[in-house]
Amino acid sequence: MDNISIEPLVAPAPAAGEPNPAGRTSAKKKAHELARQLRGERPDYAYLKDVFRYLRDELEIKVPKATHKLPYVPSQAEIQRYYQVVWQAENFSDMVLIKVLLYTGVRVSELCSMHLTEVDFEQCQIKITVGKGGKDRLVPFPVFFKEALAMHVRQLKERGAVYLFESSWKKKYTERGVRKILERYSRAAGLTQIISPHKLRHFLLTWLKKQGIDDAFIQPYSGHASRQALEIYSKLALVDAQKEYNQVIVHFPV
Repeated sequence: MDNISIEPLVAPAPAAGEPNPAGRTSAKKKAHELARQLRGERPDYAYLKDVFRYLRDELEIKVPKATHKLPYVPSQAEIQRYYQVVWQAENFSDMVLIKVLLYTGVRVSELCSMHLTEVDFEQCQIKITVGKGGKDRLVPFPVFFKEALAMHVRQLKERGAVYLFESSWKKKYTERGVRKILERYSRAAGLTQIISPHKLRHFLLTWLKKQGIDDAFIQPYSGHASRQALEIYSKLALVDAQKEYNQVIVHFPV
């Protein structure tokens, strides 16, 4: 480290489009100078990583923190406009699929793996088997959605289906196929952002929170967990979360 020169040199004018504050050697030229001095060390990646870490410390350069962009959440007006197009298309299977995503907030991988036998019409819940993190959980659906969902399930059972969403040749829907369905309706609705399963999930969880539902009640359905919240969640009965959900879901925009 002591033999490495970091003294600035007077450099020629930078190439067009190359940022170069006055008097600073171009990065490419400085790298070439450092390479000549370091070549004798026969450096590998780990060595260079340590060298430049210590170099940052010597120069008191702090690594900037990564900025976390907030996820896009569709507005209520956009969701209503989107669903209006779905309704007008008169495709019953697509309507049920999109409502399952909207009402349950499940991930697309979980949606594609739902079995017909995992729908509990008495409790208005669907079992998610081995969801994210290897955990099973139950998600609710509204009582007023029971009839449409039951009709969908009955039609599939008559065809000998196994999954809640299957093609006519008895193949379960793929994640890509689901995204393409949602994208088609997004374009038909003229939305600036393509609606994805994850955006519908964000919309539901954000909407539930706006209704005043505590995070601790949302968590059992969302599948999210934090170390700080685990103790609280473990003390909550699922029936309490279902009660909170049922009280507000009747006001859902679609």
